[in-house]
Amino acid sequence: MAVKKNNNQTKNIEKDTTYYKKKFWKIFFYGIGAIGLFFLFASWGLLGSMPSFEDLENPDSNLATEIISSDGVVLGKYFEKNRSQLKYSDLPKNLVQALVATEDARFYEHSGVDGRGTLRAIASLGTSGGASTLTQQLAKQLFHGEGSKFLPFRIVQKVKEWIIAIRLERQYTKNEIIAMYCNVYDFGNNSVGVSSAAKTYFSKEPKDLSIDESAILVGMFKNSGLYNPVRNPEGVKNRRNVVLLQMEKQNIITEDQKVKLQSLPITLHFKLETHKEGTATYFREYLRDYLKKWAEENKKPDGSDYDVYKDGLKIYTTIDSRMQLHAEEAVAAHMANLQEEFFIQSKGNKNAPFVNISSKETQRILTQAMKSSHRWEVMKSLDKNDEEIIKSFNEKTKMTVFSWKGERDTIMTPMDSIRYYKHFLQSGLMAMEPQTGNIKAWVGGINYKYFQYDHVGQGARQVGSTFKPFVYATAIEQLNMSPCDSIIDSPFTIPVGRHHVTESWTPKNSDNRYRGMVTLKRALANSINTVSAKLMDKVGPEAVVELTHKLGVKSDIPVQPSIALGAVEITVEDMVAAYSTFANQGVYTKPQFLSRIEDKSGTIIYEPIPESHDVLNKDIAFAVIKLLEGVTEGGSGDRLRTTYGGSGDNRWTGYPYQFKNPIAGKTGTTQNQSDGWFMGMVPNLVTGVWVGCEDRSARFKSITYGQGATAALPVWAYFMKLCYADPGLKVSKEDFNRPSNLSIKVDCYSAPKVKDTTEIQQDTEEFEL
Repeated sequence: MAVKKNNNQTKNIEKDTTYYKKKFWKIFFYGIGAIGLFFLFASWGLLGSMPSFEDLENPDSNLATEIISSDGVVLGKYFEKNRSQLKYSDLPKNLVQALVATEDARFYEHSGVDGRGTLRAIASLGTSGGASTLTQQLAKQLFHGEGSKFLPFRIVQKVKEWIIAIRLERQYTKNEIIAMYCNVYDFGNNSVGVSSAAKTYFSKEPKDLSIDESAILVGMFKNSGLYNPVRNPEGVKNRRNVVLLQMEKQNIITEDQKVKLQSLPITLHFKLETHKEGTATYFREYLRDYLKKWAEENKKPDGSDYDVYKDGLKIYTTIDSRMQLHAEEAVAAHMANLQEEFFIQSKGNKNAPFVNISSKETQRILTQAMKSSHRWEVMKSLDKNDEEIIKSFNEKTKMTVFSWKGERDTIMTPMDSIRYYKHFLQSGLMAMEPQTGNIKAWVGGINYKYFQYDHVGQGARQVGSTFKPFVYATAIEQLNMSPCDSIIDSPFTIPVGRHHVTESWTPKNSDNRYRGMVTLKRALANSINTVSAKLMDKVGPEAVVELTHKLGVKSDIPVQPSIALGAVEITVEDMVAAYSTFANQGVYTKPQFLSRIEDKSGTIIYEPIPESHDVLNKDIAFAVIKLLEGVTEGGSGDRLRTTYGGSGDNRWTGYPYQFKNPIAGKTGTTQNQSDGWFMGMVPNLVTGVWVGCEDRSARFKSITYGQGATAALPVWAYFMKLCYADPGLKVSKEDFNRPSNLSIKVDCYSAPKVKDTTEIQQDTEEFEL
């Protein structure tokens, strides 16, 4: 009986074993099936959206738009997040090696998911480290960012990461995946991607990063908020040393190299990229406004709008980065020098910087500036009444102000700061190739961070005697005159009723001298007002206005004889375009600042069509050039060639200039020397410079420093000296192109002349209204 009992027990045990085996396998296969369905549902997007094939082809990478110069330099960017695209070939080898060694040692062996690392992480419940591959981290960065802290959601996201990682591995090469990962990671301080981070933290291009610097950036991939080298240099050093240790373990560097590199301090050249700093700031802001309008008129193929902050456009401009830097240096050098004199002269003026205006008018200017300020706008938005706001403008506060010796921390009232900033002389400079219309340099002011008004394309100012060549050109065209024809410099009056004059107009020469019979060439060289007025009387203001508009000037010009002396407001941009017509043999070419626009894939989506039209025949244009050469040979611009000084020569920045090549130019000074101009031309470059204060009543007291020959000409001369010293720019020193069979006499006899000291010291061109 006992044996029988044992047999029954054995059968029961076998039965139980079979049952549990079936149960186990049933649960196992159901579990496998459930996991399979879970992955399948996730891949179908039933557990939340998944990227499509098109999304994988073109991930939304929120790229910054780059502004690129004609010589291939990135001038700046437009961005919400400063992200730039790099190819794998642009990445330094040491950074790629450090990244793989630290983040995913088996990167080149797996297909998106590291099975060995995943099993290890599951077995240790994550205590031995995570198992995310570089491809999984890229999937997370591209398609859902930081993971959820709620465990069920986190599991779903992890599964989706695996699926996306596998798809990415099928879609891209390993090198492309590394490049994408380096392009999308946020390194903090508004720097997304290795390219932006290298420039922000080290002021370098990525290819120039050292092993130490690459290790710092790779260390930041773990947590850029925690390992930020600006805020946490000690933590960054420790993390960098971990990266270097991993590089040694993978035999990328030797132990000696590791020890040496680990001993180095954290050295940064931190420079936060902003829209208000860098090269060509005024031009970039002008371009930004243009692109807003361009985006409204030019749509994507699918009909949606371009976003210059996210679409990674490449804006290829005509600006030459070298010439732009030379222009900015010239403006800064001279304006700092001239500003010193302005402050010296302001010391004895209780109403500085204003001259010869009433207290009431001064208060009006300051009040208007106060109500236009950002501070007023902010306080208004906080529902403060006018009385409270005005009171705050008269309370002392800490602030940082601009100075030519660097930013300065001080304590003053906001109203005092307004008056302080009114002291600063401003400048506008534009240089252009007359044959192509390509703008090569654009400096809209002295410092965009503090003075954002653009004095090239935005601000029109009275042009003084730089308008006179338009009068002379009209006379040569309509009266068949030549630069060698003579006219009498004598008192002259246009009576009431003639040329729409409501009061008799008797222009005077600024030195109150009359020279008798003079050639047109000498009259323009010495900027004789009576001669310009007589020519205006002969041709009529309507003809001059018509020609000036044909030359590209868009301003409204009053049909009055007084425009002969420059009582007209014109932008630097329009003046350069107009003068370029003379240098381009009478053909007006519209200024152009764009070469082309490409999308992020490099496809050209826009190319501007050059605009030009004939204005004057070649002979007349050349005759005007010869007139303007007289200005620099023996007139108000002859200090470009001389080596002897005169009154105020310590403010002629860069003097003596000693140019020997042909130069056509014209100085200009307006009433009360509120505006100083110089227009300078060589055969392949026309440059216009304006100098003056924001308010016309803020000015130099005398013409010595306020005239165009002292205020603006030195900027042009300094700029051209830098350009000529840069042979890569190929700025011409040749003669202007002389038309064959020239029908106008331009080679005038001039007797040897003793320099008149008053002509050295004064630019005789101030007009009387």
